[in-house]
Amino acid sequence: MAERVGIVAVAQTKYHPNRCDVNEEELSWEAIKPVLEETGLSLWDIESAVTCSQDFWEGRTISNMNIQHVVGAHLQHEDKVCEDGLNAVYVAMAQILSGHYDVVLVESHMKESQGEKSAIENAAFDPAMLRVLGLDYTSSAAMQAKRYMYKYGITAEQLAKVAVRNHANAKNNPFAQDAKGITLEDVLGSKMVSSPIRALDTKPISDGACAMILANEKTAKKLSKNPIWIMGVSNCYETHYLGDRELADCDALAKAAQKAYKMAGIKNALREIDVAEITTEYSYQEALWLEGLGLCAKGEGGRMVESKAVSMGGKLPLNPSGGVLPGVPNGVAGASRVAEAVLQLRGEAGERQVKGAKTALAHGYTGICGQHQAVMVLGNS
Repeated sequence: MAERVGIVAVAQTKYHPNRCDVNEEELSWEAIKPVLEETGLSLWDIESAVTCSQDFWEGRTISNMNIQHVVGAHLQHEDKVCEDGLNAVYVAMAQILSGHYDVVLVESHMKESQGEKSAIENAAFDPAMLRVLGLDYTSSAAMQAKRYMYKYGITAEQLAKVAVRNHANAKNNPFAQDAKGITLEDVLGSKMVSSPIRALDTKPISDGACAMILANEKTAKKLSKNPIWIMGVSNCYETHYLGDRELADCDALAKAAQKAYKMAGIKNALREIDVAEITTEYSYQEALWLEGLGLCAKGEGGRMVESKAVSMGGKLPLNPSGGVLPGVPNGVAGASRVAEAVLQLRGEAGERQVKGAKTALAHGYTGICGQHQAVMVLGNS
């Protein structure tokens, strides 16, 4: 991009199974306050806010109304995104590139603990033909996992290793909700939720928030000694009906990744990206998304997730934070992946730091079987 947009500050809450001690605005403020303090800005300095929340999860229409006073939207501009949090970062970038705003606050929050997951997800399906079947994201993911495993010969053992590695990485992440020291046997022996997905193949219910401040290049250099630049970004939708898709592939992710790489000038993602944070609510998705991201060939995801290439110290460390499997709300997941990428590129990731990381990939998705996919490439120079 000719005009650069920088991320000058990021913050996350510690993710938790139930934050009934706070309401949504109090939870959001826990992430917003640190980014204001880091930059020296006040809410009056925020020219625009982009928030990410979901009416169904909050049990109210216009779910952003109750947080406008904590994002600086009083008598100022605010946009709401209902998709994954990475898309809120995308919108903020677009606002800055439009020339209308120099500084934009991005905030995403979700309290999954106060909703019934299956019932909320069921509302995403077509009301006449599919909703009546009682489908939710997990039962649909199970169909996708079975199709993927059958088509490419992916094994349950390969996918269980995803959960083991992500939980091990999460031990070094102070924001992680549930960093278990689990074994392959623990995963394969855990309760079957929806075949072939077991309890430890899935992320738990989670509450939390993430915030960051974006600015144009001139302003970013004033607000931070080490701004992280958005080099490329794109998103793409799959068709709504599952029967119209080949569930063992992820064409929307492939298209989004290709466009983001082109914008960033990335010709060989596996060689040029130093660290990746991708959103996986279920363990099989890590293997499948790696294929969609062009980090391995179709059908090779199973072998890649069990290889040393994606471990800390490997060719492409994957989810040094532990990713989403240890617990991150689905509406916050993509934004938190961006935040983790920023920490890596600033050299501020602590014990989960990838040495010398200069280029990072962040990924978010939402919807049935990864219906909507978003990819962002970030750099520190």
